Parts: sequence; structure tokens; C-alpha cells
Amino acid sequence: MPATAPLDTGPLDTGPAADALTAGRAAILPNPSPLTYVVTATGPRAVNSAKARPANQEVALWVHDDTTWTELTTALDLTPAALSTAVTLLRVELVTLLVPVRTDAPPPAWALPALRDGNLLLFGARWEPLAPLLARFPRLYVSSANRTGQAPAATAARAAEMFGPDVPVTDADILRDTGSGSGTGTGTPHAATTTLRIAPDGTLTHIRHGAQDRAHGSDPTAYLERLRAAGTS
Repeated sequence: MPATAPLDTGPLDTGPAADALTAGRAAILPNPSPLTYVVTATGPRAVNSAKARPANQEVALWVHDDTTWTELTTALDLTPAALSTAVTLLRVELVTLLVPVRTDAPPPAWALPALRDGNLLLFGARWEPLAPLLARFPRLYVSSANRTGQAPAATAARAAEMFGPDVPVTDADILRDTGSGSGTGTGTPHAATTTLRIAPDGTLTHIRHGAQDRAHGSDPTAYLERLRAAGTS
């Protein structure tokens, strides 16, 4: 299922996050329910450092910016129809997507931290309350807001508890369905994004369970069938 609409569209206090990103440090940003928070930075090492994992581990490239996406598409091994499907999956479904790259036109150097076994790991959510901040940072790297072995943070308080005072958290729980606006996490069950892989012809493969497919039961086939019925794949 696509993420739900925010409960409000009021401005967020993104100043501390902007300062951190400008300085090359990581920040924690929200997603609309039922997605969890994410950790992001202008460089992949800052993301991995915040998560206390190896500095060279792959991280998703956050292609929220149209120019970044356009610069990337020439390296993607997708038919025109599959490229349209990929845009829908990233912008509407808000999944994390593994996309094949061409062997004759490698992706730009800034995309390589997201390269895994010939596929780029991409995330494309553009939640309106974050639009002013995202516009300042067109090229970001991103991962779920969790330390290794822990569940991704469903609330700002949980993110702050996991990451500590050195990683600023943009609290958007009042805009999310976390239970009576309390930020307690007792409303909509939250989860990290579903991960799919798209083939050059647009065929989809389910890679990781997440917020989008969990509403369709334990069998990911049901979610893929819903995407096909909607003309997404």
C-alpha cells in the first residue's frame, strides 16, 4: 500500500537537520505513516557511521530530486515502460527499489555507493512537509533509522533514543498516525519500506517485507498482484 497522507501539513523544525547535513553529518528525517524514520546524509559514510556499521556498506540513493533522477536514468537498464514503472514505485508506492544498470554506460560516481550486484538501491519518497529541506539537498544517501539488530524507529522519541544527541531528529509525529497525535506508536503499525527488484522488462521481484506489502498478508505475491492489477507492473 502507498503511504498514508499526513494528518496535517504544518511546517517542521528542520533547522538542526539542515545544519547537520550542511556539515556533512547525518540527520534523522520522517516519512509519512506507515513508513518509519530514516537516517540520511550527503555522503554514505556519515549514514553508515550513524548506524554503527561498516563505512563501505551500500546505502540507498535518495532520488527525490528530478535532476538527480534524470542524470541517473541514462545508466539504468530499463525499457521505457519499465522506467515509467520504476518512477511510480519510487514516487507513489514509496518502496525501496533495486534497479539494474547498463554495462555499457556505468552510473555516475556519486551513485556507486548505492550499487549492489549490478543494481542500484534507490529510494524516492518526496513527502510534502520535507519539501523545503529536500530542495536544499538534492543528492542524499539514506537508510532505515535503526542501529544494527534493532527495529527501525517508528517515532521521533525512539529515533532519538537509538541515535543519541549527536544525530538530530526532525520530529513529525504530530503529522503521522502514531496514535492520537501522541507519538506513542500505538496507531498504525509502522515498518521500513518494502524492497522490490525491477528487471529490464519491468518484471518485479519481492526482496524484503515492509510497510507496503504487510497490509496484503504474509505472502508477498498478493502485493505484487495488487501492483499488476493497478497497472504498476
